[in-house]
Amino acid sequence: MALHSAHPQPTDYIPASASTVLPLRQYCPRRFILVGLCFLSTLICYIDRVNMSVAIIPMAEEFKWAQTTRGIVLSSFFYGYLATQVLGGWLADRYGGKVVLGFGVLWWSIFTLLTPPAAAVSLAVLFIARVGMGLGEGVAFPAIHNLFARWEPVHERARSVALNASGIALGTVAALLLTPMIVLAWGWQAVFYCFGLLGFLWYAFWQFFASDSPETHSSIHPTEVQFIRTNSPSPPRNEKTPWGLLLSKIPTWAIIINHFCSNWGFYVILTWLPTYFKQALGADLSKVGLYTILPWLVMFLMANVAGWIADNLLKAGFSLTFVRKLMQSIGFLGAAMFLSLVGSVTTVSQAIVYMCCTLGLGAFALSGFAVNHLDIGPRYAGILLGFSNTAGTIPGIVGVTLTGFILDTTGSWNLVFLISAGIYVFGTLVWLLFATGERVFE
Repeated sequence: MALHSAHPQPTDYIPASASTVLPLRQYCPRRFILVGLCFLSTLICYIDRVNMSVAIIPMAEEFKWAQTTRGIVLSSFFYGYLATQVLGGWLADRYGGKVVLGFGVLWWSIFTLLTPPAAAVSLAVLFIARVGMGLGEGVAFPAIHNLFARWEPVHERARSVALNASGIALGTVAALLLTPMIVLAWGWQAVFYCFGLLGFLWYAFWQFFASDSPETHSSIHPTEVQFIRTNSPSPPRNEKTPWGLLLSKIPTWAIIINHFCSNWGFYVILTWLPTYFKQALGADLSKVGLYTILPWLVMFLMANVAGWIADNLLKAGFSLTFVRKLMQSIGFLGAAMFLSLVGSVTTVSQAIVYMCCTLGLGAFALSGFAVNHLDIGPRYAGILLGFSNTAGTIPGIVGVTLTGFILDTTGSWNLVFLISAGIYVFGTLVWLLFATGERVFE
């Protein structure tokens, strides 16, 4: 495999330190602040999403839900999430990511607050509320990809995407740690009221500090604008979207398929891991959050390590295609190996170790498929992410519901995890055959 790529690279790469020549008290890179705020939005997104995987345990006991019913409740969010992926990408690419992301955070925060009263009415109303929450969260990642395409230099994209995605792990940790405490102190209803308010606080900072592009930021220094544009030309706003062209290219489908494969295992772990520890390994509810925290902390750490490695491999002269395929292979094959082992363990400590390895190695894929939208078509990054995350949402419906059905009919956690491992292996083969780091869409 070639180490050097024909992919157009910035001709006058300016070291990152050039943007910090001014004293820090006078100037802090605005692209770092933007990435930080996007990271916080992702963290809040996953706090609001994951708290249900713990809160559903006392909810199911109160409402007398079977495993299949639990699966339906856990998967209901994804129906709304599925519906707004492409729409969110189109809106962000056409009108800008700032307004789309801000609106999305407010929308899903409102429906988080509405979850307890909805559950009190009926299962059907709860289902609708969770769908509504999903509609808001569905626009988040396409909008963030749109902003990164305009704000992030080529050689900083992997670490920026990885940092943002690591908010998934840290938000999951926060939800798993705090939700049991809140449930035990004030009841499961308080979980949704406490976390639902976070989005409104975030929005105040977002309005003040964010902008759609470096050129439109009110307080950015010209040195930083020059640095960003030297290393990443600004993609124009899209007046027309070539839908057929975008979906006609094999690299687009390599991303779509791998996003589906990645999210199958991820969503099964995300939504069912607390139940696995409680039912399969006999953990107490008060300790479920603690048991499941460490794997997500490892994912948070390794996602950022992998992003740093990927960007430094690019600076060392390795091609984008080589780097993306290397990181994806480590992520998927590593996760598949350990996930195939976890279903047969008999102790909590063994399960924690295997899950740490699964999520830690799986985080390398965030520097593979998850950033590849920006490689093949930065102008359409939001829409491309919308395409792939639409496919990536299907496992949240099918995989999560199927898991409940498998557990009701066979009781086999091993089967659940083996299916996910096999899907990871399939995704790796598709990626190695069809993915590229080259520019596909101008």
